[in-house]
Amino acid sequence: MIKAAFFDIDGTLYREGLITEVFKKLVKYEIIPADRWYKEVKPEYEKWDKRQGNYDNYLLKMADIYIEAIKGLHRYQVEFIARNVIRQKGDRVYTYTRDRIKWHKDNGHKVITVSGSPVELVREMSLKYGFDDYRGAVYTLVDDIYTGEVIPMWDSESKKNAIYELVDKYHIDLKHSYAYGDTAGDFSMFEIVENPICVNPTRELLKEVMKDAKIRNKIKIIVERKDMVYNLTPESIKCV
Repeated sequence: MIKAAFFDIDGTLYREGLITEVFKKLVKYEIIPADRWYKEVKPEYEKWDKRQGNYDNYLLKMADIYIEAIKGLHRYQVEFIARNVIRQKGDRVYTYTRDRIKWHKDNGHKVITVSGSPVELVREMSLKYGFDDYRGAVYTLVDDIYTGEVIPMWDSESKKNAIYELVDKYHIDLKHSYAYGDTAGDFSMFEIVENPICVNPTRELLKEVMKDAKIRNKIKIIVERKDMVYNLTPESIKCV
């Protein structure tokens, strides 16, 4: 049986949200009107940036806006932008997570990303960091044109189903595998592996962890700030 490590991307590997960077590029290249950023996206981002909003809700709002933003675009437009985003921004990752990817690879583990970001971005990050496989949100196409519909990968149920599919594909032993995530959508990954690691977790994720005694007893909580990495215990954290 194979050992594996499952990684979320946004907020876990990448230090922010990749989907935001794509949206900015769509505006820069005048593929979508600039007012979509200023009227719809920027207010949601600023609420989170000022810590007046909920991070999970911000990501869901971004996904909703993104669906409408790319509707009618050609696949090559989005793929071109995805490549440019990762080329320009792909190094903005957490030291801890980047080092853990290397550690897993050095130990012969499968490294796989299961991310709520658009699959075009996930594919480029997978290539950059040498993931063995990847799963992301699939924005559906008809004749290479985006339809405005999506098969999500940001919720717990979708991520759980993706992991079970990958388990069958690679004969993965979940009892000796790892999962890294930061939001409530990653909770199901923590439920089904023996080694769950919260990386800069949201309040919503920690609340779920604290309610589940089985996970609470095996969880590792990592917080990276500036050039320091803190390894915390559930007992040391107070969710307010």
